[in-house]
Amino acid sequence: MHLFNLDDEHKDKAYQILASLVAPRPIAWTTTIGDEGTVNAAPFSFFNLFGTRPPVVVIAPGDKEPGIPKDTARNIRENGEFVIHLLDEPLMEAMNATSATKGYGDSELEGLGLTMAACDHLRVPRIEEAPVALECREHSTLRIGKNRLVVGQVHRVWARNDLFDPESLRFRQENYAPIARMGSPDWYARTSDLIALGRPD
Repeated sequence: MHLFNLDDEHKDKAYQILASLVAPRPIAWTTTIGDEGTVNAAPFSFFNLFGTRPPVVVIAPGDKEPGIPKDTARNIRENGEFVIHLLDEPLMEAMNATSATKGYGDSELEGLGLTMAACDHLRVPRIEEAPVALECREHSTLRIGKNRLVVGQVHRVWARNDLFDPESLRFRQENYAPIARMGSPDWYARTSDLIALGRPD
């Protein structure tokens, strides 16, 4: 096996190595709102669910350049609100388009043909076409070196009608196939080919 020393020899390759190997990762397609009311959207694959009592997620928006936070981080810092969308294959191109670097106050959503819908608990809007949207408020932000970990508490969940049985609330896995992030820079995965494996008694 190949050994990578992330403390020394391969320190500057940590992203390339880890982002390729720790996969698939869910994508947090995140909307925030700027101080002038502009809606920002950006995807982050350094993201996951970390608890349910209370419901907690973590995203890691980095810096545009040293010392200048990405718009997502700046907006969360200023108003504490964000919406995380989980997306399926029909939204891949739109998601990818929102990863473009733009100036602060320029919306990545312009011209993509997406519908902004009101949230129940936040001023930040959600993307109506997304199968899942999580309304979040910032709990805290942790800095570790140059990493910024935004811990958010999930207050509301929007789910497409076909994802849950309306009476039993049983989850319909067959109707849900989110896209996942694979190795950098350009790889993604479909989740439509699944394996069921029951837990042992």
